[in-house]
This record gives sequence, structure tokens and C-alpha cells, in this order.
Amino acid sequence: MAGTIRNDEKTKILFAAIAGHTNAGKSSLLNALVGEKIASVSPKPQTTRTRITGIRVIGETQLVFTDTPGLHRAQTKLGDKMLKAAKDAVSDIDCVIFMQDCTKPLGEQEQTMLDNLTKQGTPVIFVYNKIDLLQEKAKLAPLLAEADRRWHPAALIPVSVTKRDGIDDVLQELLSRAVEGPHYFPEDMLTDQPERVLAAEIVREQLLYLLQDEVPHGVAVVTEQFSERQDKDILNISVLIYCERESHKRIIIGKNGAMIKKASTAARKQLEEFFRIKVNLQTWVKVKEDWRNRDLLISQFGLSEEQ
Repeated sequence: MAGTIRNDEKTKILFAAIAGHTNAGKSSLLNALVGEKIASVSPKPQTTRTRITGIRVIGETQLVFTDTPGLHRAQTKLGDKMLKAAKDAVSDIDCVIFMQDCTKPLGEQEQTMLDNLTKQGTPVIFVYNKIDLLQEKAKLAPLLAEADRRWHPAALIPVSVTKRDGIDDVLQELLSRAVEGPHYFPEDMLTDQPERVLAAEIVREQLLYLLQDEVPHGVAVVTEQFSERQDKDILNISVLIYCERESHKRIIIGKNGAMIKKASTAARKQLEEFFRIKVNLQTWVKVKEDWRNRDLLISQFGLSEEQ
């Protein structure tokens, strides 16, 4: 991912955090804005656990996005760290893209964050997502009017990320807010996440997608090996999948190994597409009881708020 960093009289820069409730579509929006899939997307809430930075260069402007863990009611130490990461991410930023699922009402935590951002004078681009799922379109106007009256956002943009409706409007709003300054990342860089982390996230996403409600969010994936073979164009990736119970391990592996094989095959295809090289993926499942409440394990898995 190495490359040159531009720093001349014409360059512009903007840092934007993407915040909002769990499952509002933040990671999907990040992927759409960057133009590549760099963040995990799952039907389950709380898919994003750490702050993920995405980068997009359009003309002279570099846009730097931070996808944050969703706002939710924390029930574990990991949940507490996720909430802290989300709140820290919006504390020092040029603007905040606040995402709301337009089919659901704003919760108390979301309203509090918006109140605080308004008091701080932080520009907020209010993005109402999933307009394609809104059965009564007439209900959208009052929602936008109420948000405008209470929080005076810099912009109100209805979108459907899955349909790519409104994405260009968000990009244009962001470009209009960029300021003169040097680029912070190389021109060809898409994310600040190490390749090992991206590989683990791709595997975890497939597990969440396939397992649905069978196994809760007590799944962590850590890349043990990430190396390209010297004799062939093959990337060797080995990951450890951690869960909290033996019963969860049995579900992840599946009957005769069917589930883990299915998840590994789907993950390998995505890995090959992302890294543009043939991948040899090895997956192993281990039990670490109640790891989401154990600080040392949370840190070892790369999920502490300092990451």
C-alpha cells in the first residue's frame, strides 16, 4: 500500500466520522464512499468493533472517513470499549456523517450525541438511510423537518446505500467542505487497517452472515499467518476463530465441518477478490470463555479502544 503523499498548493483534505445506531448502514456507506469493500457488513448489529479508516481521492481532494462502532446499550466490557471508540471518533473531526435508519425512531443515545455535536458546533451531515424500505414516503418529510428544527444539520440527505441512491449527493457535500491542506495518506491507499486485520474481518463477516442468530456476537477472528509464497503467486492466510462456548464451537464447525467449510470458501473468494491473488485459507476454532469481559483477551484480539 506504499505510495507518494501529495502536498502542494492545490490539495485539499477532509476528515469525516460516520456515526449512528447499530445496523444503520454505516459500514455499507463507508464501502460505497471509498469505492471498495474495506469494512465488514452484516445483517447483525454491532458488526464494526473498532474505528476503521477509509480513504478516497477525488481530483485534488483526499477524503478520510472513520467508520465507528454503532451506538448501543453496552452489556459487556467489549461493548463499553466499542461505545468509547464511537464517542472518541467524533470528538476531533471536520464533520460527522450521522446515519439514521429512516424506518426506526432515533434512540436516546443518538439524540444525546446529536445534542452534543450541535453544542460543539460540529458540522453534521444527516443521512437518512434505507429510504427504499420506507413504505409511506410521505413520512420522510416530517422526519427531515424535525431533525432540521432540533439540530440544524449542515445537510439532510435521504439515501439508499444498497441501491446506491444518494451516495453522489453525500460525496458532493463532503467535497464542498474540504479545506486546503496536504494529503495525509498515499494516493493509492484505501485504508489504514493492516492487511492481517482486513483478512480477519472478511472471515468474521462471513461467519456472522451464515450463522445469523445461532451464535451471538461472541466471535473474534485473529490472523495468525499472512505471507506470500516464494515459489508461487499464492497468499497463505491462517486465522483463529475464537468463541465463548463449546456449544458455539460445534455450531461454527457444523455437522461434518460443513459450516466452517462454507464460511471459509466464501471468505476465500472475497479475499482473492480484494487482494487480487490466489489465497490458501486455513481456519481453526478455539474456545475462550467469556472473552468479551476479559480485558487481556480483548486487547490481544486487537479490540481495545486504543487500536
